[in-house]
Amino acid sequence: MIFDKLSNAKLYFGDERLKKGFEFLLNNNLKNFGEGKIVIDNENIFANFSSLKTKNEQYKKFEAHRKYIDIQYVIKGRERMGFGLRDSFSDVVVPYDENKDVEFLNGDKYSFVNVEEGEFAVFYPDDVHAPMLSINDDIEIKKVIVKIKV
Repeated sequence: MIFDKLSNAKLYFGDERLKKGFEFLLNNNLKNFGEGKIVIDNENIFANFSSLKTKNEQYKKFEAHRKYIDIQYVIKGRERMGFGLRDSFSDVVVPYDENKDVEFLNGDKYSFVNVEEGEFAVFYPDDVHAPMLSINDDIEIKKVIVKIKV
């Protein structure tokens, strides 16, 4: 897991896949995109834009992916994200769905990070994460998740 500001994205350009994802974030006015999917490099890299309401921590759902890395970037608002290592999550709540590239898990060893506008979190397949949590109150946020094929 990586947590940083978009202004530091060039620090992660060593991986060509991440570089393409970050270049998309850096070179576009993200506030102008509506909800939906934008293809960047076929199914290798794409972006999903959404506007959603954060939820109380008690409703957290930890998810993990196998085929894609997530760059989760907050365009407007702020959210809390839970995260932990895959081997700390042994309780499968919803088995892996290959078509959606997601499984839902429970575990007892995790932390949280508050992600503000202009900040991002990168989650690799070994990083279980619970996005869209409220920091104080439930609020509407706009975010984009850049999906990068492993």
